[in-house]
Amino acid sequence: MGKLIIITAPSGSGKSTIVNHLLQTFPRLALSVSATTRARRPYEADGREYYFITVSSFVQYLRQGRFVEWEEVYPGQFYGTLKSELKRLWALRKIIVFDIDVWGAKDLKRMFPKNSLAIFIKPPSLGVLRQRLQARNTETPEKIAVRMARASMEMDFENQFDALVINDDLETAKKEIELLIEKFIKGK
Repeated sequence: MGKLIIITAPSGSGKSTIVNHLLQTFPRLALSVSATTRARRPYEADGREYYFITVSSFVQYLRQGRFVEWEEVYPGQFYGTLKSELKRLWALRKIIVFDIDVWGAKDLKRMFPKNSLAIFIKPPSLGVLRQRLQARNTETPEKIAVRMARASMEMDFENQFDALVINDDLETAKKEIELLIEKFIKGK
């Protein structure tokens, strides 16, 4: 079993942008691709951003015990980490990076307490978070409202992880997280 870096935040906090930066900065890191039942966005590819599967397949995988962790993040939208994904990346001697919701992050940290680093990325405010979600132009106002309600709940967990980084300035947040990861990789 290798190391894991768990990056969590409310949707729109800059989590995926930061994870992509980390993957380019640290060659030993590899992204854990989650399985999801949500619809694929036009710029996404199966097996790259997510493994896109049907709800019935997701339920079947659950029954078969194929997930390390899973959540129904939004009604009818499931996300989970396949055990086979961890095995695949550890076989390549990679440090696995997770771009994951708060509840999945808590589950992973609980399962792998000693060989994981869990970082919560906090937006400067819920107002800024709403602006970021609206600027994406990928969600309806109703879906943004659901995401905002969830984000408000997720913020209650910000102090339950190894580190908290406020993403007020993206470049500063990237540097802070780079330093945390460098220490973690070196075992300090």
